[in-house]
Amino acid sequence: MSNSQSKKIFGLLGRHVDYSWSPLIHNTGFETLGLPCAYTIFNIASPELVEDALKGSRALGIAGFSVTIPYKKTVVPFLDELSPEALSIGAVNTIVNDNGRLLGYNTDIDGFAAPLLPMAESIRNRPVCIFGNGGAALAAVEAFRHHFNPSSVLLVVRDTQKAEDMLEEYAYRDLVTICSGREIDQPSCSKLIRNCRVLVNATPVGTAGRADHVHNILPTGHGLLHDGQIVYDMVYNPLETPLLAEARAAGAAIIPGIEMLIAQAARAFSIWTGQELPVDLVRKTVLAEIEKSDA
Repeated sequence: MSNSQSKKIFGLLGRHVDYSWSPLIHNTGFETLGLPCAYTIFNIASPELVEDALKGSRALGIAGFSVTIPYKKTVVPFLDELSPEALSIGAVNTIVNDNGRLLGYNTDIDGFAAPLLPMAESIRNRPVCIFGNGGAALAAVEAFRHHFNPSSVLLVVRDTQKAEDMLEEYAYRDLVTICSGREIDQPSCSKLIRNCRVLVNATPVGTAGRADHVHNILPTGHGLLHDGQIVYDMVYNPLETPLLAEARAAGAAIIPGIEMLIAQAARAFSIWTGQELPVDLVRKTVLAEIEKSDA
């Protein structure tokens, strides 16, 4: 490819997301396939600036975006069209600029499901638990509904009223039980968590550089993590979060967020380019970079 050839620009919309592996994932794919594209990070300081950022993307012809915490819902009113998946949960993690029309997709749903599919039968008709009530948590609820048919979904949240309001519009409200994070150490809530086949962290707690700790999610001393569980952390940096380390020590099976990150990225890459992301090479490249940064 000539150095003078113009490139399609893609990027990540988020806040304080310089830690993201998304540029490495997508740029590895672009370079491997010889596509005239480049991927970068756009840190948006506050929700009030999201509309301006999207208006600017139309004018500049930026080809597309990934969207991450905390803007997956914020972007929705400023898009021209949503895919059925994005519409189903009112959250977008992938945007395409189609000649000035911004189209919103959600690849988190299938991306979340991908690493759990080999364990689908063991999840069917069993309770599952999700910590969080943002767009990522809704994607997990939707993925469980479509792919795994759990008996119930326990949603552990900081603000129960916000969670109730959020779920009001969804047909699967009867599937979901809401528990306040402040009540985790109460016998009724802790018993529900212990009985869950899958525990999912859909919050940013545990992300590299954050001051909070795994115990912001799960208090110690209640035996909430144990063998027979699958513990899935959507946080992907570090590779093994404090939650996953505790889960491994307790004998649970663990799924690191990097698996979801790559799976949802592969779907976004296909939407943007019409080509398949070289997943095996991307995983090898990302893991090598993580190992190098941890050294």
